[in-house]
Amino acid sequence: MTMKLHSPDIKAESTVPKDYVHGSAGGGNVSPALEWSDPPTGTRGFAVTCYDPDAPTGSGWWHWQIFDLPATATGLARGAGNAGGARPGGARQSRNDYGESAYGGPAPPPGDKPHRYIFTVYALKAGKLEVPHDASCAMVGFMLNFNKIEEASFTAYYGR
Repeated sequence: MTMKLHSPDIKAESTVPKDYVHGSAGGGNVSPALEWSDPPTGTRGFAVTCYDPDAPTGSGWWHWQIFDLPATATGLARGAGNAGGARPGGARQSRNDYGESAYGGPAPPPGDKPHRYIFTVYALKAGKLEVPHDASCAMVGFMLNFNKIEEASFTAYYGR
């Protein structure tokens, strides 16, 4: 079977609802609930990311990276990426491109065409990523790709 990812809060190929949009763009900045199934044999941990490849930076924009999720995890609750959010034991978040170790919702520049927000779950051969507590998104991304067994994604859109 192939691993699957979906959200009861953000439907694939739809517009990101305001609750999950960054506060600077008038949203609630709450991380969405995510659910995954059918991980491959040998999975020792998971990670989840949200990435905007359309940000006018030359390298996109990392909105969220949460990792060191246990192999028994099947999802994340709404708000897991926010301060005080319920996260599976041992889970860590890297600093996003807003400079916070948390979820940061969509906030594309006004007038841009709608940006793509790619939510991805990674099934990993490592239970823990060997990265410092202040690791950059690029470093975490390298370790995710280095340890990846399989991934599943969906894309949603937001513009203003």
